[in-house]
Amino acid sequence: MKRHSLLYLLLFILLFFSEASHAQNTGAYLIPRTVYVGDPAVLVFPLPELSASTAPGSNADIVLAPGAPNFPTDTDIDFHRIVLERRTSGSRLLIEFTAFVPGLLELPIIEIGGERITGACAGISSIIDPGKSGLELSGPAPSLAIPGTALMIYGTMAVIAFLIVLTLWFLLKGRRYLNSWIAKWKRWNLFISVKVMEKRLYKALLKGGNTREILDKLSGEFRTFLSFFTGNNCRAMTANELERLSPEFDCIFLGSFFRRCDKFRFSGGSVSTDDVFRLLADLRVFVGTLEKPKRELA
Repeated sequence: MKRHSLLYLLLFILLFFSEASHAQNTGAYLIPRTVYVGDPAVLVFPLPELSASTAPGSNADIVLAPGAPNFPTDTDIDFHRIVLERRTSGSRLLIEFTAFVPGLLELPIIEIGGERITGACAGISSIIDPGKSGLELSGPAPSLAIPGTALMIYGTMAVIAFLIVLTLWFLLKGRRYLNSWIAKWKRWNLFISVKVMEKRLYKALLKGGNTREILDKLSGEFRTFLSFFTGNNCRAMTANELERLSPEFDCIFLGSFFRRCDKFRFSGGSVSTDDVFRLLADLRVFVGTLEKPKRELA
């Protein structure tokens, strides 16, 4: 590493004295005095002044822009513009450029307005310390220690992992449990609806409602309940057909219940309130008996 540092130091001293010697010989100077890689700069060459006998139109400035036939090019230097200022008090050549490598760079031959500049050099500095043996990027900045960051990160990871596991479980087994829960909820809602119906008709009967209308609602809504419960269209079945509906519950009761209900509805005579109360009581007992085994199984 000491050998490399000494080599860079000797090279820098050589470039410095070479630039100083070249500037003394030509009188050229840089604007700004210290130019870094990538910075725009201007190299100024003082030229002899024009004689007093020069034609009036021949002292106009000459400008070379990119694309001109004699415009210089270089792989390490980007030339912007070259201006030849002609004055009777003293002419000068302005070379506007940007360099992309450090060191003493030799400019290509420049021809403009009858002038030919050769051997022009410019010393370019670098903000990187030349004494370092290797050029490399600095390491990443350390993370900021913010209170609660670890809890937030690990908590988020735990929630994401839980959601992934829950999704996998639902795809494998969750649908079966979900269908079971939906079926239980529908069954529970069905029993709630028939109980609410029975209480509503009971209150209507206590208030002196029309017994025939109450019987019509009782028969229709009870048949609707049985249709949802058994999966059969019980609204179109007779009492005899309801007796053979299903061996899972007391179908004999259903046949007897609907025979009495139809007798009261279609007899044409008056229906006593006590008869309707008995039908509502029988309905309450049947629904409770039908619901009890399912609760014990659950």
